Amino acid sequence: MTLDLPDAVATQRLGEFLGRSLPAGSILLLEGDLGAGKTTLVQGIGLGLGISDPIVSPTFTLVNEYTEGRIPLYHMDLYRLEPAETEALYLDQYWAGQDLPLGIVAIEWAERLTAIPTPSLHLALQTSASAKRRAYLTSAGEFNWAAYLGNLPAQFA
Repeated sequence: MTLDLPDAVATQRLGEFLGRSLPAGSILLLEGDLGAGKTTLVQGIGLGLGISDPIVSPTFTLVNEYTEGRIPLYHMDLYRLEPAETEALYLDQYWAGQDLPLGIVAIEWAERLTAIPTPSLHLALQTSASAKRRAYLTSAGEFNWAAYLGNLPAQFA
């Protein structure tokens, strides 16, 4: 699925929709250049979940946990890491549901993971010369994302 996002507000609205719609256990793999809107999207997810804390990129802390919303939000940023370094972090604890309550896991720079968690929703964000964004959504693994995303294209057409 391809969505045109004319500005940061539209990117945040997409995130809000995802925050309201996706169930606990959802994993979002976010890719895109610096400034493509990954953190803006996650800020929208937080709004959709009812999180009032400011959501900032965890570039140096690697993981921010927000537990006050409808379900927890685990926001990861792997920008500073090499793929081999991500293995030592045991990030799978966030989507395994064993040590932490299941929530939405949003991973910026997910291409740095050595193993892609499934099922997951891959969101690649691209910007154009006119500063407009485009989101490409694909799924990894067997999960019916369409059941949760429902009327999403109509909202962003």
